Amino acid sequence: MTETPLIAGIELGGTKCIAILASGPDAIHEEVRIPTTRPEETLPALEAALDQWRGFAGIGIASFGPIGINRDAADYGQITTTPKPGWAHTDVARRLQQRYGVPTGFHTDVVGAALSEARWGAAKGLGDLAYVTVGTGIGVGLVAGSRPVDGLTHSELGHVRPVRLPGDDWTGSCPFHGACVEGLAAGSAIAARTGRAGQDIPPEDAVWDGVAHALAQLLGTLVLTGIPRRIVMGGGVMTGSQFLFPRVRERLKATLGGYVALAELDAMESYVVPAALGNNAGPLGAVVLGQLALAHHLEDRARV
Repeated sequence: MTETPLIAGIELGGTKCIAILASGPDAIHEEVRIPTTRPEETLPALEAALDQWRGFAGIGIASFGPIGINRDAADYGQITTTPKPGWAHTDVARRLQQRYGVPTGFHTDVVGAALSEARWGAAKGLGDLAYVTVGTGIGVGLVAGSRPVDGLTHSELGHVRPVRLPGDDWTGSCPFHGACVEGLAAGSAIAARTGRAGQDIPPEDAVWDGVAHALAQLLGTLVLTGIPRRIVMGGGVMTGSQFLFPRVRERLKATLGGYVALAELDAMESYVVPAALGNNAGPLGAVVLGQLALAHHLEDRARV
C-alpha cells in the first residue's frame, strides 16, 4: 500500500471503458482501455484487467446513464433505462463490489468529471461547482461541499427547456423533449440541424448564436440554484469550438440581467472556464468516487 491508498477508477463510457489504478493525476500506476460493446464482453474484460492489479483499497465507477444511485433501491449500481443496446438494467457496482470486496463508489460520468476538476483541475480548491459537458449529448455534474448533489436521483439538467432565441422555431433533436438544451446545442443537435459536424462549421455561422443562447440558459439555471462557485465546461463541442466561451459568457450575463450581484459573476472569464483535465477527467473522477466510498467506510468502522 502507498501512503495514499490506491483506487481502481473506472470510467464506463458509451464507446470505451478506461480503468486506472491511481491515487491522483501524478500517481497513475496502471491503465487499460476496453471497448464498450455488450456487457457480457466488456465487464469480464474489465474484471480480467482488475484481477491483475494488487493493492487497491476501493473502486470508483463513473458511468454513462441513466443509473441507479439510491443505495436502498433495488436498482442501485445498475445502468437503468439507457437506449444503448444490451445495457439496460445491467448491474455494475454491486457486481464489482462483490467480486473484490472493497468499498465501491458509483455515480454518473459527469459527476465524476466534476469531482476530479474540483480536486485537481479547473476548479481546484472549490467544493461547490458545476461541470457541464457538451458533446454528443449534454450533461451536468453538480457538486456541493465536495460531494455530489443527490436526492431522488442524479440530475438530468441537459434536458431543461430554455427560453428560445427570438425567431428560432426549429423543433430540436431530442426524442423526448424536442427543443431542450440537449436538443438544441449538443453535437448531435448541431449535426441534425445543419447536416455538418461542429468542427466543420465556421465560427461566424448563425447556428452558433442558437447554441450559445441555449447553453447560456442552462448556465443561468445553474447559477440560480445558488450552488456553483465556478462552472467548468468540457466535451467535444466546447473543446473544438473555443470561440463559444466568450459568447456563452456574454449571453449568461444577459440572461441573469444583473439579478445575482456577486463579484464571482462580475469576473465571468474566471467563472465559466474550460475543463483542465481533458480525457483524464472521467477516470480520475472515478478515483475520487472510490476515495469517497473508502472514507465513508472508514468513518462507519470508526463509529462501531
